[in-house]
Amino acid sequence: MLGITKEVSGDFEEVVGRVKEALKQEGFGILCEIDVKETLKEKIGVDFDDYLILGACNPPYAHSVLKESKDFGLLLPCNVVVYRDGERTYVSAIRPTALAGFSESEVIRNIAGEVEEKLRKVVESV
Repeated sequence: MLGITKEVSGDFEEVVGRVKEALKQEGFGILCEIDVKETLKEKIGVDFDDYLILGACNPPYAHSVLKESKDFGLLLPCNVVVYRDGERTYVSAIRPTALAGFSESEVIRNIAGEVEEKLRKVVESV
C-alpha cells in the first residue's frame, strides 16, 4: 500500500479546504497544486472526475532528509490527493515509510515514520 486513504463527506471544494487546513495544522505548506481534471481536459480532451494533487512539504523534515541524502529530493514533496470517484470523495496521502524502504539510512526511515504519522492525522481529521 502506497497511501493512507479515507472516504469523506462533503462538497469537493469544501473537502479540499479541510485538507489544506489539516496540513497546515500539522506543519505542512502546499508547494504546488495540480488539477488533474483540468489538465486532462486541456491536454487530451478527456473528461475526468475531480482530482487534485497537493504537493505538501514540512520544511524541517524536508531539510533533515535532504541533509542526509540529496537524492531523496526525487521523492519530495509528499503528495496528498483529493478525488471524486462517482459520488464518493476520497482523501489519500502518500506513505513515506513505503518510499523510505528504498533507503539504507536509519535517519531517513525514522523521519519517514514521523512524517507518515502527521499525514495519517491529516487524513483521519478530514
